[in-house]
Amino acid sequence: MLSAWIDGYVRAWNSNDPDEIGALFTDDALYFTEPYASPWRGRAEIVEGWLAARDEPGDATFEWRPLVEASDLAVVTGTTVYREPPRTYSNLWVIRLDADGRCREFVEWYMKQPSDG
Repeated sequence: MLSAWIDGYVRAWNSNDPDEIGALFTDDALYFTEPYASPWRGRAEIVEGWLAARDEPGDATFEWRPLVEASDLAVVTGTTVYREPPRTYSNLWVIRLDADGRCREFVEWYMKQPSDG
């Protein structure tokens, strides 16, 4: 279930299609762009916030691996590499899924990696 959800997330990240974004989340989901930030609340607000902060399709690659995977909770680490301007982020995502595989709570931590130059 986790792999399918992250595959859908990456597809939505690259398409910025509101229907693909919305399909990932429950009606009352919470999306925290930072652990202590006010969350986007509900599917409509998540889609709106996502599109307001969207990346250009194909501008980033994302690799991930699970740290914890239970029936309703997953913690994953990831690496996001942006092409323009070049930068790399380390990510930690906490994802709470419902029985249908949609996210009901998403919290992300991210840290820019130092550049080599």
